[in-house]
Amino acid sequence: MRVLLSESCGLLIDVQERLLPAIHNSPALLDSIGLLLRGLSLLGAPLLVSEQYRKGLGPTVTTLQDCLQQNGYGESLQAAIDKTSFSCCGHSGFVQKLEGLQRRSVILMGIESHVCVQQTAIDLLTAGYTVVVVADCVASRRPEHKDLALHRLRHEGAIVTSAESLLFELCREAGTERFKAISALVR
Repeated sequence: MRVLLSESCGLLIDVQERLLPAIHNSPALLDSIGLLLRGLSLLGAPLLVSEQYRKGLGPTVTTLQDCLQQNGYGESLQAAIDKTSFSCCGHSGFVQKLEGLQRRSVILMGIESHVCVQQTAIDLLTAGYTVVVVADCVASRRPEHKDLALHRLRHEGAIVTSAESLLFELCREAGTERFKAISALVR
């Protein structure tokens, strides 16, 4: 099954100030998410952002706030869903925003793999969406929790891939301006 740019949107889940320090290999996670966000922006894909209980866990980490602002996703950050449900789909505002995008493939990145990412993915799959989990753009406190989540999500029907692989799949062919921009980004 191909992931098509015209059908896809990104979803950044809960990469927040008070959560990130406990996440396994968080510097690599931020690098990979930054790459994916820049690539999705170059390709013109819309993005949604969620934050889990912002009052208690703080906003999206500054590094990603800057990346979002610099790559044309400032409005997505300002409109971040402040949720208390683990699944983004548990917030009616999220469901309305997602439906408004009229995209049937949702590209997931964020934390924690085995909680909010997993529950969101399962709810989206149940609702008939194609779910793409970007393995190098999700993480948990313990690496084995991420591994178990990715295993379950594959079993549930999600597509599991890497940021670089996905960006080239969204490009579809070499020789285009989009391909050149993505090639320069991943070098």
